[in-house]
Amino acid sequence: MTKTVQYSITVMLAASFASTIGGLPFNALPILLGSLADDFGISAQQTGLLGSICFSGYFAGTLSSVLILNLLCWRKMTGLIAIVAASTLLLSAIAPVEWQQPLWALLGFCAALMTCLGLRIMGDMHNKERALGLRQGIELGVTALVLFIIPAYVTTVYGYKGAAILLAVIILILSLSAFGLPSKNNTTESKIPLSQQLKIPATAWAALFTFFVFGAGNIGLWAFLERMGTTLELLPTELGTVFAVLKLLGGGSALLLAVVGDRLGLRLPYIVVLAVITVGLAILWYANDFISFALGAWIWEVGFTWGCVYQTATIARLDPQGRAIMLIPAAFGLSSMAGPGIAGMLVGMGAQQANYAPLLSFAFATSVFAVVICTTVLAVNIARAKQNLDIVTSRS
Repeated sequence: MTKTVQYSITVMLAASFASTIGGLPFNALPILLGSLADDFGISAQQTGLLGSICFSGYFAGTLSSVLILNLLCWRKMTGLIAIVAASTLLLSAIAPVEWQQPLWALLGFCAALMTCLGLRIMGDMHNKERALGLRQGIELGVTALVLFIIPAYVTTVYGYKGAAILLAVIILILSLSAFGLPSKNNTTESKIPLSQQLKIPATAWAALFTFFVFGAGNIGLWAFLERMGTTLELLPTELGTVFAVLKLLGGGSALLLAVVGDRLGLRLPYIVVLAVITVGLAILWYANDFISFALGAWIWEVGFTWGCVYQTATIARLDPQGRAIMLIPAAFGLSSMAGPGIAGMLVGMGAQQANYAPLLSFAFATSVFAVVICTTVLAVNIARAKQNLDIVTSRS
């Protein structure tokens, strides 16, 4: 069992800002990939592959974080990772296209370590909802500001180089949070070998795979949202507004679920998720101006966020020992690794220009798959486990 600790508000704030270092590369992915594609003149397939390579590094970082976070001083690690991540972005701004792949892989690795550190510290808190809500609010607030500034005032003048330099500076500023972090893990958490962590129920593995499929389709769409807006000839300020509001809506929708909790049962939430995602994708399918594109992207983001939250809860319920939930960042990393690459191939299917219909169809198909599995096989197993637990409790 894990013993919770009571960190001060200073530590919670520091952990939130440190975690934001890891969240920025993913949240700024469409803007970075779009401006890089323009500056280097790379194809949609190459752009998608670059995003997948970035999250290959992210996946490697999530797997190695269990060992690294237990060995290194958290304060020194935060400073070191921030310097490496910022240096990687600066090198990416001046390096030729041939060097972008290894640089983006390293950036993803650094991002994963900082995200896992933030989750590790906040997960030790007794009031996890409060701690994780604070972390999410700070991360999305910083992200919303960055996503508004970069396309509106940076890439229009300085292109990808300007965006990379700005993000490097922001990461170095956020690294000052290291002074407020604990030096190391203060819990009495038992050290569970990786081989034991993988001994989780088959249904939980099925839920993790479902989460991966759901994420691959929707993260693939996320990676190309900026390209869709550019195809519609949206102004940089309009794109900045779309992404800034999108992230704020994502945070707000997640906080709404914290209030709703499990009141909707096991199946109804997924039906709502699919309905919201479907509406968003349908609007994006027919979007031809700023209003329709923004509305479709915002509605889709709400459904995607809800889907991630509810699937995380499903995974936790299917493994009472809490081991499956530790693999969610790895599943997310795999989704982020596969999604942009598949999306790039789908968008590049057009003969002359980018065709986003296959990508929107892919996002819809993966969402339907996830909802069907979660409302049938997984819901039945959760209900059966709850029934058995009630019987045991009543006998005792």
